[in-house]
Amino acid sequence: MFERNPLHRALVPILLAVTVSAQSASFPIAKETVSTPHAERDAPENETFDYNVEWRLITAGSAKLQWYPSPVIKGGYEAKLHLESAGVVSHLFKVSDDYTSQMSSGLCATSSFMTAREGSRSRDTKVTFDQSEKKAFYLEKDLKTNQAAKKEVEIPPCVHDVIGGLYALRSMNLEPGKTGQVPVSNGKKTAWLKVQCEGRESIKVPAGVKKTLRYEIFAFDNQLYTRSGHLHIWLSDDAEKTPVQIEIRLQFTIGTITLKLNKETRG
Repeated sequence: MFERNPLHRALVPILLAVTVSAQSASFPIAKETVSTPHAERDAPENETFDYNVEWRLITAGSAKLQWYPSPVIKGGYEAKLHLESAGVVSHLFKVSDDYTSQMSSGLCATSSFMTAREGSRSRDTKVTFDQSEKKAFYLEKDLKTNQAAKKEVEIPPCVHDVIGGLYALRSMNLEPGKTGQVPVSNGKKTAWLKVQCEGRESIKVPAGVKKTLRYEIFAFDNQLYTRSGHLHIWLSDDAEKTPVQIEIRLQFTIGTITLKLNKETRG
């Protein structure tokens, strides 16, 4: 699935694997192998991040990540990620994908839903996370052929989808050289993903020059995904822990895909 378009082959892990400030419900999370306990942060009420997507030094598309109180889960949260191809990439293979995640007040995943519209392909994927049964149920439907694929995997009592995992990372107070773990499931596999803070770095993105902390998320190489690759995330080095840049490096034939912050809106 999703193997024809290099942009999409690299970005699907962000949508399905791996992608905050302080206002309302505390994060539960993640085992940390640090000498001091992490500082809990509150989840935000509303946030929107717009990113430019670059592939092989050209503009390949755009991504928008939104976070707000869930309209269906009391005290919970909903997050949406929209991915749109652009320019030359869009002429080669148009991509328009939407991913929606529902979470409890503690950021435990309850469901996710993805609509993938790529060229002539049209697929919907739903994952239901059942905390009482400690299982995730995966259902993918091909809207063109009407074929369906199902799978179920075991999960811990509180697990995150990829977007929830990103917000969990933002709750962790990892200093350079320290590591932690975050439980993540995509409905097909569950893994405790190792997170390592590699150091401080000032980077330039369309939104400006930002002081950041650089993290590597070990989601590839038979962790959450079998393929080889590297996932790095740059969070702002302040209380908000804004996702400033996200980078996936895969094999040479695909190369590097980078999401760079263009605009952020809160409130």
